Amino acid sequence: MAKNIRPPITIRTARPDEYDAVAEVIVDVYVGDGFIPAGSDYASILAQTAARAAHADILVAEIDGEVVGTITIAAPGSRYAPLALPDELEFRMLAVAKTARGSGIGTALVRRVLETAADGGYRAVVISTMPDMVDARRIYDEIGFVHVPERDWVPEPGVQLTVMACSV
Repeated sequence: MAKNIRPPITIRTARPDEYDAVAEVIVDVYVGDGFIPAGSDYASILAQTAARAAHADILVAEIDGEVVGTITIAAPGSRYAPLALPDELEFRMLAVAKTARGSGIGTALVRRVLETAADGGYRAVVISTMPDMVDARRIYDEIGFVHVPERDWVPEPGVQLTVMACSV
C-alpha cells in the first residue's frame, strides 16, 4: 500500500509577479468563505498586495510552483500593525487555498512568523481574528496563542475582532 506523499512546501517572500496570485488566494478565502462581503472596502484592501508589500512582508507558501497560501507580517508602528506593541510583531491575512487545506500550510506560515519574531528580538506575536474563522483559530490554539480580551476591537460597526498573542 502506497503512502500518501505530500509535495514539499516552500515558504518565502512573495515576488511582485505573484502579487495577483496572492490577492486571489486571500480574496477567495475571505470573501469566498463568507468572512467579508464582496465589494467591501476590506475586500479591496485584501486585493492590494503591491500596496501592502510596500509596508509589510508578504510571505507565500508554494507547492509545485503554485502559490497556495499567504500571510502578511507587519512591524509595530507600521500601517498594517494596528495592534502590535513596540516589542510585538503582528501578522494578518493568513489564507490557504481551498485545494491545499489540511496539508499544514497555515501552521507552517504561522510558525514562520514566530521564527521571524524570535530572530528579530520581539517578545511576542499578535493577531486579530474573527470568531467564525474556526480553522485559523484551531491553528492559533494548537501553536499556543491565547486570547487577550482586553485588546479585542471593532474596526467597523458589526465587525468584532478577537485578539490573540503568543510569546516567542
